[in-house]
Amino acid sequence: MPYSLTVKKIDGKPGQVYYPLQLNEVPKPTPGPGQVLVKLAAAALNHRDLFIRQHLYPGISFAHPLLADGYGTVVQLGPGCSAAARATLLDQPVLLVPTRGWDAAPDGPEDQAKRFCIIGASAGCEVGTAQEWAVVDEGDVVRAPEHLTPAEGAALPLVGVTGWRALVSKSGNAEPGRNLLVTGIGGGVALQVLQFAVARGCNVFVTSGDDGKIERAKGMGAAGGVNYKRDGWEKALGGLLPAERPYLDAVIDGAGGDVVGKTVKLLKPGGVIVSYGMTVGPKMDWLMQATLKQVELRGSTMGSKAEFRDMVEFVREHKIRPVVSRVVKGLDNIEAIDGLFDDMKAGKQFGKLVIQIDPEADSSSKL
Repeated sequence: MPYSLTVKKIDGKPGQVYYPLQLNEVPKPTPGPGQVLVKLAAAALNHRDLFIRQHLYPGISFAHPLLADGYGTVVQLGPGCSAAARATLLDQPVLLVPTRGWDAAPDGPEDQAKRFCIIGASAGCEVGTAQEWAVVDEGDVVRAPEHLTPAEGAALPLVGVTGWRALVSKSGNAEPGRNLLVTGIGGGVALQVLQFAVARGCNVFVTSGDDGKIERAKGMGAAGGVNYKRDGWEKALGGLLPAERPYLDAVIDGAGGDVVGKTVKLLKPGGVIVSYGMTVGPKMDWLMQATLKQVELRGSTMGSKAEFRDMVEFVREHKIRPVVSRVVKGLDNIEAIDGLFDDMKAGKQFGKLVIQIDPEADSSSKL
């Protein structure tokens, strides 16, 4: 019998509980009208999954499989699938679209309250990628870029669309020569923003609490970086900015906290701070100084199906390889998968944490 991985409900308060992983034997599904059957080869973790295990995320399902990121192969089409699906999807590697209920509206999901959800342990959607087989609508898969391995493909979906929306759709500064600050380098979204921005010709500066991560980011094309654990890091960052453009055009931030106070003097008048998360805490201080400088704060999270497709095509065109921090093999390897969660809790990872579901999947590098 195929396996799926869920979280098991136990007693405990949000933030104090830590739901254990539960391996389940489940029947192989059959695609219905307009659906495809995907044999999953790899899946990846996001911070969302850690929050789910701590009951710090809304709408948790203990019955539906975990994880939102998945790479696999379409092995069967249901009745009524389009000719295009038969021609372009059958027997081809695909990425699962990680969201539901957001097609193309630029401002946000078409129906945030009733339809929008992220797949994986979600009460709003039965699909999750921590399983060997998944049935989804044919419009909820996209052909995977041919140069990606299964692990790299699994590393892309949610962080890719989140980073793409924050940088391209929201910042207004994904242009050659613009100076961008990407905070918390080493996390999946921050690394995707770095890769996208470098490919678009931006000058990218980064922060991290780990000097080694900053050096690795520089090896990926970052123009420089500073350690946020050091007092006065914002002054050190100012010293790195080019003389001909000695200011930041935008900050792409996933931490929150004091990011406004630290960067407002470096931002140009009318500069932009895009916030796609608040890992430091659920609040962010806003300063009058930022108001007087016409700085804009723009919230951004996830992205539409249209943005997902645009992002995947950009990855294909520029041969971008998502960064994989560590891979473990087997959905039944619970101890090793718990180790991936431990890496995330400790902030050890540089890139994505991946489960290779299919032991036969080719994990070797592709051209």
